[in-house]
Amino acid sequence: MTDTGVGMDAATREKIFGPFFTTRDVGQGSGLGLASVYGIIKNHGGFINVYSEKGEGTTFNIYLPASKKEIAKGAHRPDCHEIQNGHGTLLLVDDEDMIIKVGQGMLEKLGYRVLTAKSGQEALDLYEKQKDAIDLVILDMIMPDMGGGETFDLLKAIDGNVGVLLSSGYSISGQAKEILDRGCIGFIQKPFSISQAETALRYTSFFGSAKVPIALGDSSLLPLIIHRKVQVSSKSFTSLRH
Repeated sequence: MTDTGVGMDAATREKIFGPFFTTRDVGQGSGLGLASVYGIIKNHGGFINVYSEKGEGTTFNIYLPASKKEIAKGAHRPDCHEIQNGHGTLLLVDDEDMIIKVGQGMLEKLGYRVLTAKSGQEALDLYEKQKDAIDLVILDMIMPDMGGGETFDLLKAIDGNVGVLLSSGYSISGQAKEILDRGCIGFIQKPFSISQAETALRYTSFFGSAKVPIALGDSSLLPLIIHRKVQVSSKSFTSLRH
């Protein structure tokens, strides 16, 4: 991928994959975009190179290992009409404006009422005021000031039965697994589609009704990993480890 923009000097190139590094003005960028790209590529066994000079544009080369698996014949992808609408109130927490905008639109299209927070502290304030109305929190793992792990612990202090679905552009290994082991009900990897969001919510069986876990026949639905059996507010549901 190549652009003809302003390019970067050597000092900038050395920092671009670091979390929260940005050359934009305060409030105009979180510095997590390239960090997420780097994490996703490394987790798939690949690597990324960047070539750039000041005033000469930038080129990124991404290398991923070739798969030896055969393409499944007759593989079935669910049509839009197979997506099941849900109900309930979700709190979507993410510091990225685009994630909030797109995520809220997808979740509302699925039938949910969606509250949003752009920081851990905002999420805590909102949850403390409306905890009786909020059925599930979708929580970004990497945020400035207060990360997902700290936010989760403080949500648990407010309500020991809080249901939290952890979300991140990174894989489930490392920090995500540590947070899951502290009681998150599951993990969904960003970016996720409307089908993946619907599947994650359906698999948690979180909102009562008749949403029972079913076998997923299409692995494309799974940057989703649901972690364990959880008891939340007297609602018991069993979910799958992937």
